[in-house]
Amino acid sequence: MSQDITTTRDNGFHEGKEKHDLNMIEPDQSDGIAIGKVLLQEDHERAIQGDQHFHRLGWKRLTIVLIVQSIALGSLSLPSAFATMGMVAGIILTIGMGVIAIYASYIVGLVKLKYPHLPHYVDFGRLLLGGIGDKIFAVGFVALMTLTVGSHCLTGKLALATITGSNVCALVFSVVSAIILFAFAVPPSFAEISILGYIDFASIILAIGISIIATGIQSHESISSSSSWSAWPKENLTFSEAFVAISNIAFAYAFSSAQPSFMDEMHTPEDFTKSITTLATTQMTIYTITGALIYVFVGQDVQSPALLSAGPLLAKIAFGVALPVIFISGSINATVACRFIHGRIYQDSIVRYVNTPKGWVTWLTVVAFINILAWIIAEAIPFFSELLSICGCLLVSGFSFYLPPILWFFLLKEGSWSDKQNIRHGILNLIVFIVGVTVLGCGMYASVTEVVSPAYKFTDTAYTS
Repeated sequence: MSQDITTTRDNGFHEGKEKHDLNMIEPDQSDGIAIGKVLLQEDHERAIQGDQHFHRLGWKRLTIVLIVQSIALGSLSLPSAFATMGMVAGIILTIGMGVIAIYASYIVGLVKLKYPHLPHYVDFGRLLLGGIGDKIFAVGFVALMTLTVGSHCLTGKLALATITGSNVCALVFSVVSAIILFAFAVPPSFAEISILGYIDFASIILAIGISIIATGIQSHESISSSSSWSAWPKENLTFSEAFVAISNIAFAYAFSSAQPSFMDEMHTPEDFTKSITTLATTQMTIYTITGALIYVFVGQDVQSPALLSAGPLLAKIAFGVALPVIFISGSINATVACRFIHGRIYQDSIVRYVNTPKGWVTWLTVVAFINILAWIIAEAIPFFSELLSICGCLLVSGFSFYLPPILWFFLLKEGSWSDKQNIRHGILNLIVFIVGVTVLGCGMYASVTEVVSPAYKFTDTAYTS
């Protein structure tokens, strides 16, 4: 009983003291404290809303986002790779690279699950090499995304020029492409972009379908119906030509660099395996059918991208149908780069959630910066296509192939090498690592050799993710 009385007295004393302290505060100061409490509450609510907004991605939407980011007009460069390597090697490489890429993607996903607080691939560099690794990965990551946006800007310019058949300065079409890419990159959430992904996927399927049907009809109607396709590599095939073709197939599976960024928005990250399995099946099916059929219909003279082999009229129709995939797939690379940059700048602020006036202003500024930078690089550098191919060998081979095995060895491997699980994963990762290093070394050599060759010229769509 005495204890209760004492407690009541203590509570009454503290309450009286709090009231006394509040009475001692000047009216303006009291108002400031009240306003501060309200602002803190508003910030807390905005943080909760922002966190919920950026964790709405399910595995089905993730699959669409991955398809948007990985399958674009680059798939229409595969028939020319088949023409170089022949039907047998083309099919084996397409399926083999797909299996290797999907296993590497699986390793990247496991690292993301183990370190869920790390939102981007760049952060893995800090785990491997500390601050210097973070900087190296950051430069490579932003450079790859920015160059890819520039590639889509040039592809959009080519598409608009082909569709209109206009004599308007190509620079005008380039500016229009950059503006459209900026507009599609404005939504900061990948869950929102996934809605556009359905349009993107339908676009690329229709563009590929038109190209296959058109080249098939032309082949059937041609008087000299010998399309000159072969099961074996073309005659007098050089080492450089072979590895340019192999690099084109490898780049078609380049999506691992953005995968951790996408997974960071998932409400159930463990479901990523469903997404990459669906993606792998879709990719290998589309790539194999596209490469094989168009090569059979057109033969050794197939162009890159293959829709240029469909004739002037059908090329216009195919490019028109492909416009969504050109701009939506391009913009998502800008969004990935901007999410990384904006998140790093405002990592300790609610501004990163892009749900305040300051958040939107800074977000739009970063998106505009990346798109303008990509446009300037693509237009100002006369050897941009060659630079893109070289950077593709340097960066794509790393993020998608030889870095995942290193991540497994340093961040995932547990126990001794004698464990059956480690032996199995060790062999698989060694194969992926060798493929990645081979693409890096031989691809770089082949690209540089082809660039200095006076008989070779890269097209603006030599590499489009």
